[in-house]
Amino acid sequence: MSDLSGSQGFAGQIADSGLSGGGYGGQVRASQLRRILLAHLSMRWPPLFIWGPPGVGKSSVVRQVAAERRLEVLDLRMLLLDPVDLRGLPVPYRGKVRWSPPEFLPEKGKGILFLDELNAAPPLVQASVYQLVLDRKIGEYRLPDGWMVVAAGNRESDQSIAHAMPSALRSRFEHLELIPDLESWKTWAYGAGVHASVIAFLEFRPALLYQMLPESKPFPCPRTWEMVSRVLSLELGTEEELRVLEGCVGTGAATEFDLFRKSLNVLPKLERVIEGMDALPPDAVTGYALVSGLVARYGREPARLPRLIAYAEHLGRSGFRELEVLLIRDLVRRNPSVSKSPAFRRWAEQNVQALG
Repeated sequence: MSDLSGSQGFAGQIADSGLSGGGYGGQVRASQLRRILLAHLSMRWPPLFIWGPPGVGKSSVVRQVAAERRLEVLDLRMLLLDPVDLRGLPVPYRGKVRWSPPEFLPEKGKGILFLDELNAAPPLVQASVYQLVLDRKIGEYRLPDGWMVVAAGNRESDQSIAHAMPSALRSRFEHLELIPDLESWKTWAYGAGVHASVIAFLEFRPALLYQMLPESKPFPCPRTWEMVSRVLSLELGTEEELRVLEGCVGTGAATEFDLFRKSLNVLPKLERVIEGMDALPPDAVTGYALVSGLVARYGREPARLPRLIAYAEHLGRSGFRELEVLLIRDLVRRNPSVSKSPAFRRWAEQNVQALG
């Protein structure tokens, strides 16, 4: 009989394999969560609970999936509700009392009922959703067949408002923990029009995609980097812009980002590159910005694709192999139909290992 005690027992084997989790369910990246949500839409059960730190993109993924399938999203901020808000009010009916459901609950169609910040709600509010989550009804109300229940909340360790979820409620959900992931975020960022310099900077400093700073009110996360992108479109002076960037992501990240942008003064003109000039970046850091800029501006133009792939190959031949692969990968991320083009297929056949 094998010895199951100690680090070499069954529990030790799980830990060594990297399969042990943090107690919040299966850890997933945004791209994986999107696929899981899409798969669950077809059966609507079990309902999903998405755990994750503030600003990591929990609600963004839910809305992305809903938009892709043209579904409605009913976003209920559970922290703002009272226990009676879901069940409704008792009203006389034929000598008895029945519950009149709230008007905001859906009565037809298809969509996602999104119970956001559920574990931030007081225990009585959490208890009010027991029947809705498990039996898809509450009082006199029944959730239409075309609707799926998804909930979300921050972890207890995220320095956010959080109440312990009763085991009776926890057992009604399938639990997933969304973790920050640069590749998944970039797929979203290109589609959302995030400023190319923000994408390039996080390619250079991926650790700053999410970094909780206990000593600072603002901190870098996917949500606040989107704020940075919007700030860059404002006509602010140099000092004012830096102060506002600090207000988005904190002093350290803002300073690094500002220095990164100033180092890009030698960036080759994107227009000249796309017109055929094989200018090279002076270093890899500038190269990240060049690649992000080309993809953001021209990545959705099919007529530009052969030139972009030719330039990627030029980067590779000139000692910037990493930038070559990055440019090709981000083109596909920006526009998945790129993978069907003859130019991409030719490149892929010659670079199978790079795409593995």
